[in-house]
Amino acid sequence: MSSSRATAQTDRKLMRVLAGEALPTPPIWLMRQAGRYLAEYRATRAEAGGFLKLCYTPALAAEVTLQPIRRYGFDAAILFSDILVVPDALGQSVAFLEGEGPKLDPIQSAAGLARLDRSKTGEKFGLICETVARLRQDLPRETTLIGFCGAPWTVATYVVGGEGSSDQASARRFAYRDPAGFQKLIDILVDTSVDYLSQQISAGADTVMVFDSWAGTLPDSEFARWVTAPTARLVRDLRKRHPDVPVIGFPRGAGSNALGFVKETGVRGVGCDTAMPLNDMRALAKGTGAAVQGNIDPLLLVAGGEALDRRIDETLQAMRGLPHIFNLGHGIVPDTPPENVARLVDRVRSAAQVAA
Repeated sequence: MSSSRATAQTDRKLMRVLAGEALPTPPIWLMRQAGRYLAEYRATRAEAGGFLKLCYTPALAAEVTLQPIRRYGFDAAILFSDILVVPDALGQSVAFLEGEGPKLDPIQSAAGLARLDRSKTGEKFGLICETVARLRQDLPRETTLIGFCGAPWTVATYVVGGEGSSDQASARRFAYRDPAGFQKLIDILVDTSVDYLSQQISAGADTVMVFDSWAGTLPDSEFARWVTAPTARLVRDLRKRHPDVPVIGFPRGAGSNALGFVKETGVRGVGCDTAMPLNDMRALAKGTGAAVQGNIDPLLLVAGGEALDRRIDETLQAMRGLPHIFNLGHGIVPDTPPENVARLVDRVRSAAQVAA
C-alpha cells in the first residue's frame, strides 16, 4: 500500500474498525443506501433509461453513489452496481425487467459453461472501474469507498436458474447431480471475481464486500463446499494481489455456520442478517476478532418511531467495546421514508457520543 493511501485510510473510521479497532461511535453505512427510496435516485435512473445502463454509465453511477453521502454523511459509500455484472461481462444474456427482476439465459449443464468467456470482461469491468475512479476523486477524504461483487454461490444461482427464486432449486440440483460440472462454474466465478475486485481496488476502492445473498439455502455440508470454500479461495487469491485490503463477507442466512465461515475464509468483516441475534453477533466478534456489521431489520426504517429508536439503542449497547459497523441486516426497501434514515443516522451518532 502506498504511504499516501495508508495515511488516508487512517482518517476513515470504517477502515479502522476493519483493522480491529472498537470506536465509541461506530461507523455507519447502509446496504442499498443508494436506491429507489430517494427522489434524486429515481430521477437519475430515469435519465439513464434502464438499470444496467445506469450501472454502465460512470458519470451517472457515480452520481447515485454520492447522493446518500450528500444527504446523510455516511462513513462509507458503496459502489453503485449489481452482482450480475459478472455474468453479464462473461457473455451471458442479462436483462432487468421492470417489476420482474433480473432475467438471464440459464446455463444448466457443464456443456453450457462454454458460453462464459473471461476474455470478454474487459470493456464492462472497465466501465465499472471508471465509476470507482470518479468516486475516489469526488468522495470526502474521510469516506471509505467499498467495492463489491456477488459471491460465487449466489451468482451461480442466477447463472443456472436464470432468475431469482425462493429456494435456488435449479442450482442445488445441478450441484447435486453434477458436482464436478458445478465446480467448474464456481471456479470460473471465483477467478473472474478476483480479477474484478482487484481492478476495483486498483481504481481506488478501500475495501471490498462479497455478497452471498442466498447462502442460507444450503445445508451444512453444501454450505462448506459452495459458500465457505469458494470465498476462502477468493479472499486468498485477492490477498496475494492486495495484501492490505480487507474483505467483508455477507453470508446471508448462515446462522450457526457464520463462525466457521469467518475463521475459514479470513474475511476481516462479516455482515449479519436480520435473523442473527445480538448475542450471536457479540460472540462472532469476540470469537474471530472480525468486525461485525448489520442486523437491523430494514422494515424498522419503514416503521420509524420508538421501535426504531429502541433497536438502535439495543444494538449500540450490545456491541459496545467491539469492532462494530452499524448497518442493516439487508438492503433499504423502496418505501422507506428518507426522514427515517436521517433519524437513524442522527440517533446512532448522538447516542454513541452520549454513552462515550
